[in-house]
Amino acid sequence: STSLTSKGSLVQSQLRPPLTAGPGEIYQRRMGAGRRPMKVKNSLRSLKARHRDCRVVRRKGRVYVINKTQRRFKARQG
Repeated sequence: STSLTSKGSLVQSQLRPPLTAGPGEIYQRRMGAGRRPMKVKNSLRSLKARHRDCRVVRRKGRVYVINKTQRRFKARQG
């Protein structure tokens, strides 16, 4: 919304677009450019069989499926 001054001209600072970002922009900021999100599942049994190089590891009390050759096959339990 733009407002008028007492002389009827538009205020320049209010002509800028709002500082709200769309869902895609927020996703890119949170995940970083070029990063894939990690799947979060209750059970990793089926996810470890997705690729032959998938490994199940435990780090900091969480169980992960990692794959160093195909990075898109990563997952976390929980």
